[in-house]
Amino acid sequence: MFDVHAATGYPARPNRGAHKLRSQGADVVENGVSYRTWCEHHTVEALIVDSAGEVLRAVPLQPEGDGYFSGIDHAGRVGDLYRYRFNHDKDWPDPASRFQPFGVHGAATVIDPNIFDWTDNAFVRPRFDDLIIYELHVGTFTEAGTFRGAMEKLDHLVQLGVNAIELMPVADFPGARNWGYDGVLLYAPARVYGTPDDLRALVDAAHAHGLAVILDVVYNHLGPDGNYVGVYHHGYFNTAHKTPWGDAFDLECAPVRQFFAENAPYWMREFHIDGFRLDATHEIYDPSPRHLLAEITAEVHELGGFVIAEDDRNDPQLLTPETAGGLGFDGAWADDFHHVIRVILTAEREAYYRNFRGTLAEIAQTLTHGWLYRGQETLISGEPRGGDPAPLHPRQFIYCISNHDQVGNRAFGERLSASVPPAAYRAASALLCLVPETPMLFMGQEWAASTPFLYFTDHSDELGRAVTRGRRHEFRHFAAFADSADRERIPDPQAEATFNASKLRWDEVRSNRAAQVLQLYRELLELRRTHPAFRNRARDNWLVTQADQIIAILFGKPGEYELAVLVDLVGGHTMPNLDDVRLAPGGGRDWRPIWSSNEVRFGGDDGEAFSVPTTLVLEAA
Repeated sequence: MFDVHAATGYPARPNRGAHKLRSQGADVVENGVSYRTWCEHHTVEALIVDSAGEVLRAVPLQPEGDGYFSGIDHAGRVGDLYRYRFNHDKDWPDPASRFQPFGVHGAATVIDPNIFDWTDNAFVRPRFDDLIIYELHVGTFTEAGTFRGAMEKLDHLVQLGVNAIELMPVADFPGARNWGYDGVLLYAPARVYGTPDDLRALVDAAHAHGLAVILDVVYNHLGPDGNYVGVYHHGYFNTAHKTPWGDAFDLECAPVRQFFAENAPYWMREFHIDGFRLDATHEIYDPSPRHLLAEITAEVHELGGFVIAEDDRNDPQLLTPETAGGLGFDGAWADDFHHVIRVILTAEREAYYRNFRGTLAEIAQTLTHGWLYRGQETLISGEPRGGDPAPLHPRQFIYCISNHDQVGNRAFGERLSASVPPAAYRAASALLCLVPETPMLFMGQEWAASTPFLYFTDHSDELGRAVTRGRRHEFRHFAAFADSADRERIPDPQAEATFNASKLRWDEVRSNRAAQVLQLYRELLELRRTHPAFRNRARDNWLVTQADQIIAILFGKPGEYELAVLVDLVGGHTMPNLDDVRLAPGGGRDWRPIWSSNEVRFGGDDGEAFSVPTTLVLEAA
C-alpha cells in the first residue's frame, strides 16, 4: 500500500495502454462491440442508431444475474451511435457512455480508447512534495473554451512555474456551459470542450511540458438534468440518507459501488490522468466496512497517482493511510487558510467567515498546524470542528487565496485582487507561494485578472430558475444575496453573457500592471522551486512565530535558520528586531533581504519595510 507519509514520489507509471473492460458501457472487442448495463427491467436491447435517431439494428442483451445484461453486436464498430431500450418501450442514454456528441440526452458513441497515439512514456509525475497546482475551468480559461484551446496556454503555465493543472469537472453536463458540478455522465468528457481524443491531446501536451494533470471529480451526486441512473435501477439510491442534492447513493450495493470505484482508474488508464480532487467528500455516505473513498485512494495509488479531498470537517483520518485506519488521501483543501486571510484583508465577517476573527494568532496557528480548527468550538455554532493534524505532513494541506468556490460563490464573482489594495494582494500572494504547505492558484490570479468568475448554467428555463432560487437560499447569509436591491443586480446564471464575462482576457497580460503581478508570481514560484530552504518542509524544519505585528516563517533548524519570510498583511508597522533570539539565524550570521513584494518592479514603491502590506524574504548570510 502506498504510504503518503514515507513516500517522496510515486511508483513508476504502469503500462496503461492495455484496455480493461468496465462493468458497464460499450467496449470494442475482437468480434464487434460488447454492451453491458445494470438495470432492473425484464428485457434490454442496445439500439444502434443513425445521427437522426433512426434505429439501424437492435442487439438483445442477455441477463447475467445480479441485474447485469450484456451482449455483442458482431456488426459493431468504432463510431456507432447507441442507446438502450427496456421492455420494448422507451430508449435511454447510457450512464457509462464514453462520449455524447449530441448532448446528455442523446445517443452515445462507441469509442476505442486505444487508438490515440500517446507520446508521454517518458513523463515522470512531480513528487507530491513539489506540487504547485493551478486550478482552471476549461470553458472560461481561453476564448475557445476547449481542451485544445487550453493547450495553447501551457507555455504560459510552465513559465509561471506551476507543475500541475487541476481541471474543474469535465464529466458531461446538460447545456452548453456549466461549472461541471452538474455532471451526469461520469465517463464522458463534456462534448462542448471537445472529443475524448481532444482531452487526451491536452493531457499528452501537458505531460510534454512537464505538467501533471489533476481531474476534479464528483461522486457525491449527479446533476438534476440528464441523470438517468434511476431509470435503470432504483437500487442506485439510498433513500434513507439525504445529501444537499437529494438521496445519497447506495454504496453498499455492489454494482453501484463498482460504477463509482471504477471511475478514477478509468480516467488514469484511458486518459493518463495523474491525480484527482474529489468534491465534497463529507457528503459521500458509506456505512460499508471499507469506505468507498479508501477503495478509490488505494486504486489510484496502485496506478501511481494521487488523490486530494475537498472536505469541510478538518478530519485527520482523511489524510491518514488506510493501514493506520484512515482513508488514505494524499492531501485536502484546507480552507481555514483562505478564510483567515480573507477576513484580515477585507474585514468581511459574513456567513462562514464569522468563524474567523482575522488575527495574527489565527494565521500563525493555521500555518503551524495546517488547520485553524483542530477540535475547538466554532464561533457560529459552538460545536467542535476538526481533529489533531500533528501526525500529518504540511504538503497534505492545499492552500489558496482564490479558488472557483471562493470567487464564484460571491454574488458578483469578483476576485480577491478586485477587493483589496494592490500591496495587500501582492503580500498575500507571496505568503501563499512560500508557505510550507502546498499552494494552489486559481486561473488568472497570477496577473490579477480583471474578469470575474461567476456562477453559470445552461438548464431548461424552469430548472434554471429553480437552481437560481436554491443558490440564493444557500448563500442567504451573505449580504449581496440577502439584500433585495443587490439581488436584482446579480448576473443571471442562465444568461450566456454571464458565462462570457467569466472568460479570461489574455490580452491583459501585456498591460504593465498585469505584467508586474505576473513577474511577482514567477519569481516567487522560482524561489520556492530552487531555494534549498524549501527542500525539507517537514514540521521540524521550520517555525512560525509572531514578532510584534509581523508573522515570520523561519526555515531550517533552531539556531541554523536559512530563510525567513516576514509578512505584514495590513501595513503600517516597523521592522521587528532581527537580533531577537526568536528571529536570529544563528551561527553568528546576519539576515540579508533578497526579495520584497513592495519592489517597484512589482508595482510597489520600494518604501520602508512594512510601511504598506509587504512580504519580505531574508536569507542568512
